[in-house]
Amino acid sequence: MAERLRVREIDDDEGRRLVRIVRRGSGSVVTWRRAQMVLLSAQGMDVAGIAKVAFTSEDRVRDVIRNFNADGCGARAGPRTAETAMPSGTRAAPSATTAP
Repeated sequence: MAERLRVREIDDDEGRRLVRIVRRGSGSVVTWRRAQMVLLSAQGMDVAGIAKVAFTSEDRVRDVIRNFNADGCGARAGPRTAETAMPSGTRAAPSATTAP
C-alpha cells in the first residue's frame, strides 16, 4: 500500500502567508481553496477528508499537495509551458470599440 500523501513541513513564512490568504479571503477563490487544502494537510487531515471539506475530488487535492511540495507557495494548478503560453510575436485580437 502506498504511503499517505501529506504536505511537506511548512516553514514560518509559508505558514503565515497561507494563513493570511485563508483569513483574508479577498483574493482569488482558487488561491484561497489551494491554501485551505495545504493547511488542512499540514494539520494532519487525509486526502479524502480534505476533498470532502473543499467539495472537490481526491485527485485534485493530491495535485495541489504535490504542486505545493514541489514549488512551495509559488505552485500553480499546472505547469506553464510553451504550448499554453501565446507564441512570441503574436498579439491578442483587438477588442471591439463599437456596439454590435
